[in-house]
Amino acid sequence: MPAASPLTERLRRLAPEAIAFGIIGAGNTLLYMAITYVALPIGAVKASVIATVVTTTLAYLANRYWTYRHHTRTALRREYTLFFGFNLVGMVIQSGMVAIGKYGFGLTEEHDELLFLGVTLIGIAIATVFRFWAYRTFVFLKPPVDGHEGAITEMDATAGFAELSAVEVPGSAAELDPQLRH
Repeated sequence: MPAASPLTERLRRLAPEAIAFGIIGAGNTLLYMAITYVALPIGAVKASVIATVVTTTLAYLANRYWTYRHHTRTALRREYTLFFGFNLVGMVIQSGMVAIGKYGFGLTEEHDELLFLGVTLIGIAIATVFRFWAYRTFVFLKPPVDGHEGAITEMDATAGFAELSAVEVPGSAAELDPQLRH
């Protein structure tokens, strides 16, 4: 029997993460709407802020302990700060799509409700792909492959952006592992 192609194998490994990420996202979207609705009497902006903080925190915890449970753990402050920051970028992407619809294409709230929903869904889709990529790449680091990645995860704020570099570079992350030195 022929072996699965590298792309098929990669998708097979990625599918459980994507499914868990989607379930968390769908649940948090419903929770966000419920919190916003219940908190509307204190003001729409305040309700939105409360809903955002609560659902972002719950999404972080759910992703950390379910979706990315097998990934290397780093400092809580580092992960949560990056997670929240990437969520803000995702919000800008979503809001940007709505702004493009309103100001770029002249859609109005009174006459183009369905088109606004369509533009919003496109924004959500783009932001979701961005968040999934950002979380996997920067927030929840991949598990160690050959042991030296563990030393990088202890570098608090820069761990998500640290990459292993050549041993010859003074001060590189690769210098942390004595097995890699010449």
